[in-house]
Amino acid sequence: MIDLHMHSNFSDGSDDPEVLAVAARKAGLSTIALTDHDTTDSHERMAAACAAEGIELIPGVEVSLTDPTATKVRDDGTTEKSVSVHVLAYFVPLDPVHPFQQKLLQLRHDRQKRNIALVSLLHENGFTRLNYEEILQRAKSEYSVGRPHFAQAMFDYHPEIVGEQTPENWQKLFNEWLGQGGKAYLRKTELTISSFVEAGRGSGVVFSIAHPTLNYFGHSVSDQEIAERFPAILASLHTQGVKGVECFYGSWPERRRQLLLSLARNEGMIPTGGSDYHGTVKKNVHIGRGLEGDLHVPDSVLDELRTASAANYFTA
Repeated sequence: MIDLHMHSNFSDGSDDPEVLAVAARKAGLSTIALTDHDTTDSHERMAAACAAEGIELIPGVEVSLTDPTATKVRDDGTTEKSVSVHVLAYFVPLDPVHPFQQKLLQLRHDRQKRNIALVSLLHENGFTRLNYEEILQRAKSEYSVGRPHFAQAMFDYHPEIVGEQTPENWQKLFNEWLGQGGKAYLRKTELTISSFVEAGRGSGVVFSIAHPTLNYFGHSVSDQEIAERFPAILASLHTQGVKGVECFYGSWPERRRQLLLSLARNEGMIPTGGSDYHGTVKKNVHIGRGLEGDLHVPDSVLDELRTASAANYFTA
């Protein structure tokens, strides 16, 4: 059993890499990918921890990029041009001077600027007790501060605005404030999918779109709309060099996973999958098993990713 989407406290998860490795072993996982946002700084510790637990580790990362070929109608009815998209990358190069790592560094700088602007925007909207220095202390570094760190601070300092911290209010906070279309949503970067694909060319990197329907349609999309509109989006992504799409996503019902699996196969793309585990940040999501405990990512997905990675090397 495999899980190709999870986060440590080097980005917006709560667990140390060593804790993740033990949890993965206990869950019966044979292979995992740690996909922290915009950084592979966790890889060395994760690799050592996985080796100690007898688990294979795929070097990975999750990045937020833009797709200028797409538009999105948000849940509030407004239209977003050049859609912000979360992209998973597997078999990433770890050399800090590699062009791919230089792109990650640029993303971390973009994140830093976004976070500073976000504090100001939240102050304007009544969250006056938030303090950027205090928010920094919640993360490993300034470059790893993410929206969950802001969300926790919003609950801690302004419950009169966002309510008591519950799973329902956590999701509501993102819908109303920090998520795409929210009152305090700020795009992190204008870097495009194509620019990252180019940076990884020839080095074995394989790209897959994370939780794709959330990126391109939002929370309220129907399966019928996905079936009608997503094939054209997949074709465009394939043209841009994206080889995979996350079909087996831990927080979706099985019918949606199977729909996306069918659409991905029709486009000749790899159906990747994972739990999107964040530890206590998403308390109901379990490593390897997802939200409802029914997630199963086929081991064969890993073989397809390895084949695509090898092809990337040979066609540079």
